[in-house]
Amino acid sequence: MNVSVLLLVAIPLFWIGYKVYGRYLDRVFGVDDSRPTPAVTFNDGNDYVPTKPLVAFSHHFASIAGAGPIIGPTVALMYGYMPAWLWIVVGGIFLGAVHDYATLFVSLREKGKSMAEVANHTMGRLGFGLFIGFTIAMIILVTSSFLGLTATALTSLVPVQDLGIDPNQSLIKVTTVDGVQMGRIGGIASTSVIAMTALAPLMGWLLYKKNINTALGALLAVFVGVFSITLGLYFPVSLDSKVWMVIISLYTLLAAGIPVWIVLQPRDFTNSFILYIGIAALVVGVLGGAAGGIQLQAPSWNVAAGTAAMGPIWPFLFITIACGAISGFHSLVASGTVSKQVSKESSVRPIGYGAMILESLLAVAVLMAVAGALKFDVYQRIVYPEVGSSNPMLAFAMSMGILLNQAIGLPVVVGTVFGILMTEGFVVTTLDTAVRLNRYLFEELWSVLFKGKAPAFLRSYLFNAGLSVALMFYLAYTNKFLTIWPIFGSANQLMAALGLIAVTVWLAYRRKPTWFTVIPALFMTATTLYALSHLLLNTYLPAGNWPLIITDLVLILMSVGVAIVAVTRVTKLRREAAAAHASAD
Repeated sequence: MNVSVLLLVAIPLFWIGYKVYGRYLDRVFGVDDSRPTPAVTFNDGNDYVPTKPLVAFSHHFASIAGAGPIIGPTVALMYGYMPAWLWIVVGGIFLGAVHDYATLFVSLREKGKSMAEVANHTMGRLGFGLFIGFTIAMIILVTSSFLGLTATALTSLVPVQDLGIDPNQSLIKVTTVDGVQMGRIGGIASTSVIAMTALAPLMGWLLYKKNINTALGALLAVFVGVFSITLGLYFPVSLDSKVWMVIISLYTLLAAGIPVWIVLQPRDFTNSFILYIGIAALVVGVLGGAAGGIQLQAPSWNVAAGTAAMGPIWPFLFITIACGAISGFHSLVASGTVSKQVSKESSVRPIGYGAMILESLLAVAVLMAVAGALKFDVYQRIVYPEVGSSNPMLAFAMSMGILLNQAIGLPVVVGTVFGILMTEGFVVTTLDTAVRLNRYLFEELWSVLFKGKAPAFLRSYLFNAGLSVALMFYLAYTNKFLTIWPIFGSANQLMAALGLIAVTVWLAYRRKPTWFTVIPALFMTATTLYALSHLLLNTYLPAGNWPLIITDLVLILMSVGVAIVAVTRVTKLRREAAAAHASAD
């Protein structure tokens, strides 16, 4: 099949979903711009900050996209490109975008509270305790998986032969490993990430304190991105992966406490333009490759091999591809930071539904790029190696380089460098956002447990952020990426189900339709509980991996508890409504 066909089919489907289904959600939730948002009502210059729509969209998109829509489709390609494509398109329109829209809107109406606090209001103290405990565990899993992945990718070395360059060229630094000359791709990304982070406070000052025009800010963001890449070409930073784990952990600890306008928002704003350019480059590459007759090299259906590598296609395809189809982490971003920045309710559809659709488009483009550019045996060697660490970020980067070379003649090395930069910047973005969210959640947990009178050290940002970072580092240091990713994927998708359950109860209280949240919630609950049970019985118990055994059991128990509480509340509401209706008659 030609590499462009499935992308060209997906684009109009996504557009129809945004225009038709998105407008339906506007009507159901009752969008009203006359109601002040939490960012306006509680503006404190730190967490609650009214933000220009494009900047808020960029922060949201950069935080939810990260490496998820790149890593998930790349890893799941093992099942074949058709099942992966179907899940991304259907999941993105009817599950993921609905989930993101609904959780953002509910958080706006609930004064910028997290979904855990919404659960507290709708499902009581027990529901809150279970919900917030599950959420904290899920964030620890996502940060630990991304921390290990980042450390591996920042040390990526690629044979110069695969990059199509002369070892004596001056574009990238070359080193020799076991007699093979390797290009330091990861080192370029390392320098770029450092430079963009160092310049973030200046960008933040210009955007939020000097209030410069958004278009000028966008130009500056592009300049910073180009400058950081150029700097990386000349001065690549090469460190051991364990050292990178320590450095990134310390950075996220710092970023979790300072005002969002200093690092979080401006770095996301800058990174988002690299991702926008990357998405455009991928689309151009796929369409240009079509004109050149590039065919998909991966099998369309490869279920047997995928099952041998990852487990049964149901449930593991549906947890491997999270971002791009549906992701519980998005609800944490939407209700944790974004709902405190949105300045009017009509922005919920473009930010909530629209950003998810754009992420799904990215996931389809990634899937086509990897399936069309890499020979399948090369793909397997990088993503499912017999020895060494899995490096799906490198597989994607090389795919992008090869595709752009075949489509428009861009040197393979240039496209590969840009591909690794796309993923690196956004993994770090996801990490600092997630640790900040976990800081909020720990603070909420202590406040409720101690009834607003928690000891001073439990209210300290350093304690709560430090606890999040320490747990993240421990799991990443002691487990490989392919070990953590399945349980992270399960927890992440179950988090999405719990978010939809909380929204369902919220809607039920207001006598609004709930079918569009109930159906996705039921599907994701069944899928993820089966995945967690399969991992526990077939992977973690036989291996004696006690940290993941305990985590798996805790996730199952807490999620079942939330579901029971939610069903009890909704049933009670329906009985009360029926009784009131009968009384009126």
